[in-house]
Amino acid sequence: MTDRLTIATWNINSVRLRMPIVERLLRDHGPDVLCLQETKCPDANFPEGAFRKLGYEHVAINGQKGYHGVAVVSRRPLAEVERRGFCDKGDARHIAVSVPFGGTSLRLHNFYVPAGGDEPDREINEKFGHKLDFMGEMRSWLAGEEARRPAVVVGDLNVAPFEHDVWSHKALLKVVSHTPVETELFEEIRRAGNWIDAMREVVPPTDKLYTWWSYRAKDWDAADKGRRLDHVWLSQPLAGTLRSVAVLREARGWEKPSDHVPVMTVLEG
Repeated sequence: MTDRLTIATWNINSVRLRMPIVERLLRDHGPDVLCLQETKCPDANFPEGAFRKLGYEHVAINGQKGYHGVAVVSRRPLAEVERRGFCDKGDARHIAVSVPFGGTSLRLHNFYVPAGGDEPDREINEKFGHKLDFMGEMRSWLAGEEARRPAVVVGDLNVAPFEHDVWSHKALLKVVSHTPVETELFEEIRRAGNWIDAMREVVPPTDKLYTWWSYRAKDWDAADKGRRLDHVWLSQPLAGTLRSVAVLREARGWEKPSDHVPVMTVLEG
């Protein structure tokens, strides 16, 4: 008998502010596990009760007042919760849990990579330097044991690595999230652990694919100036389990939306 697992990832840009659309996602789509980024609240203020009412009784949080924050809510039990720090900053940007799957379990990593500010030069922009350092630490860690076991990396990784992950490759080459130094480092991280880019396994690299649209656009849908900043990676032991990936673009048009939309991945094993 096979086991089917649906994992959703979503930068929610304040979980308390946007709880109504989180509830909509859970009611309408019912993922087994939801990974949130940029929750923007300390652990004590996380709305656990609302999730439990919807059947998501297992909650793991790494929160921070006003900034950052990641969380995992699940219908399935969560074990071996780990919160890893990066760059000695004390930021809440990672949480890992073990989730039952296929008669055993998989390791699920939920990341919120620093955005990197506006200027792609670490000499004049400390935030950009922090982003590159954070990614450097990710590369060292995700190249080892984490990549050799059944594992999934999800989250707002804040890099659009390929030409068709942005609305205009040429226009964004000097814009943070699509600069060559970022995209090359991003792919170094993925290749170092031989991680599978699940979204591009399903959607050809020649097709446009976005998960984020700026709040600055008057009509985000018509302008369609998006970027793929949210990602799903699978370790090689899970290579044969991928069944589908869906970007819920319509969520960008929900009431009081995040600028990111959920990405839903189905595994079967």
